[in-house]
Amino acid sequence: MIKKGLSGLVIFFLYLLSLLPFWILYLIADFLFIILYYVPGYRRKVVHDNLANSFPEKSDEEIKRIAKRYYHYMADLMVETIKMLSISEKQVLKRMHLTNPELVEKYYKEGRSMFAAVGHYCNWELCVLRFSLIPQYKKIMVYKPLNNKESDTYYKKMRGRFGVLLVPMRNTLRKLVELKNELTFTVLASDQAPVKHEAQYFTQFLNQPTAFFMGAEKMGTMFNSVVLFGDVKYLKRGYYEYTFVPLADKPKETNPNEITELYVKHLEDMIKREPEFWLWSHRRWKYMPEDMNR
Repeated sequence: MIKKGLSGLVIFFLYLLSLLPFWILYLIADFLFIILYYVPGYRRKVVHDNLANSFPEKSDEEIKRIAKRYYHYMADLMVETIKMLSISEKQVLKRMHLTNPELVEKYYKEGRSMFAAVGHYCNWELCVLRFSLIPQYKKIMVYKPLNNKESDTYYKKMRGRFGVLLVPMRNTLRKLVELKNELTFTVLASDQAPVKHEAQYFTQFLNQPTAFFMGAEKMGTMFNSVVLFGDVKYLKRGYYEYTFVPLADKPKETNPNEITELYVKHLEDMIKREPEFWLWSHRRWKYMPEDMNR
């Protein structure tokens, strides 16, 4: 949620800002909401069109209400993301409650490596920090490096605070082969839009054909690792609940595209439950299947 192109001075200022208590940061968020929603309106058309196309059964007034709640939450997410620079382990555990750690422990005792396909829903940066604090496994977070060096450094510092191994997307397979003799737990954000030449699989998602990455399915099948979905719920301001949902215990025994379709179904159900917490300002539907031959 922080823009590309951060200077070292800005990053230092954001760190100082992160030291403020949550209640002050949320006062800042209330002011940010006014700027984002009203003056001049950040990506208002993108958000409205994404919502209208995803929920054709909803009236324009309903779409506007969801959009307004989304901007309220986006302002909260911005200050919460800044807070991640200095948040304590105790606060992470308190604010992102993992409901079923016993599932992770079960697969660890069985000697199974795992992949978790997650989405940009609720505070995904806090999810990364909570994931880092799972006591078992060599934990890997797959990420897409930013073009701006300072911004990339900012996010790596924030996400890697509690020891998760950050691996650029293009290096994922190489790193997993390198660690094949260790038990690994790898997280991939699978709801991002692939670039056009990587858009190999389209499926119906939120009432429109949508391209999806298939990394979790392909690598899960390749290594025969457990594949999970990360389901997140918003409890109240600054507090969330996280649950790992098994998608495939034995990926090699699944049909082609089956794991990806299960992921898409769970992601869609999660978004429909409370739509304002997904990343609607992202230009998710840049092209359709008919654009692939152009």
